Amino acid sequence: MHTEPDQSAETPIRVADGDELDDVLAAHDRVLVDFYTKGCSLCQAIEPVLGNVAKATGVTVAMVNPGDDISLVEEWAITSAPTLVLVEEGEEVGRLADGFKGGDEIEAFLDAHLD
Repeated sequence: MHTEPDQSAETPIRVADGDELDDVLAAHDRVLVDFYTKGCSLCQAIEPVLGNVAKATGVTVAMVNPGDDISLVEEWAITSAPTLVLVEEGEEVGRLADGFKGGDEIEAFLDAHLD
């Protein structure tokens, strides 16, 4: 019937910290991680785009604010927001970090890295 929103690949999963992010990465083969910051207009604008990308591609999207767990900044080498990191089997396979990206561009990025 209806699945829990945080379990669906079609809905971005909000995670609170690195431990929750690790749990999501362990539970899914492919995850597009959105590192965002509170108050970032580009980060807010990309959120609905990521929901559409998740629905269109079936790739799990996780959203985390590294400001809530500052260790993520160093661990993931986050220098700007939003930063999108594609993780496959626990390993980073691609990164988009230079500003807002539209759905077509994000889907092309995923296609290029998920052959």
